[in-house]
Amino acid sequence: MSGFGSYAVAHLETVAMGPEIAEYLARIDATLEPFGGRFLVHGARAEVVEGPWQGDLVVIGFPDAAGARAWYSSAAYQEIVGLRTGSSTGWAVLVEGVTGPHRATDVLAAQP
Repeated sequence: MSGFGSYAVAHLETVAMGPEIAEYLARIDATLEPFGGRFLVHGARAEVVEGPWQGDLVVIGFPDAAGARAWYSSAAYQEIVGLRTGSSTGWAVLVEGVTGPHRATDVLAAQP
C-alpha cells in the first residue's frame, strides 16, 4: 500500500442494493479525488481464514491522516454518506498506517 499513510476502512455487514447505493457509488470517486484518496479494497470476496464473517470490506488509502479526515468531513462526502448508512449496516474507521520499519513488538513500547 505504498504512497498511503492513512486509511478509511469499512466493514459493511449488510448492504441493500438499490437506487441509494447506486447513487452513492456513482458519486464517491469525485469526493476522494481532491484528497488523494483511492480504493485499495472494494468489492472483492474475502477468504475467511478465522472467525465468523459476512459482508464486504472496503479500504481507501490517503496520503496522510489530515487528508482522510478532511475527506470524511467534506461537504461533498457528507452530502452522500447517508445514502450508504441508510442502506447498510456495519462500521467505518479512519486509521493511520505504520511508518518506517515496523516490528510487531513496537506496539509494546506504547503501553504504560
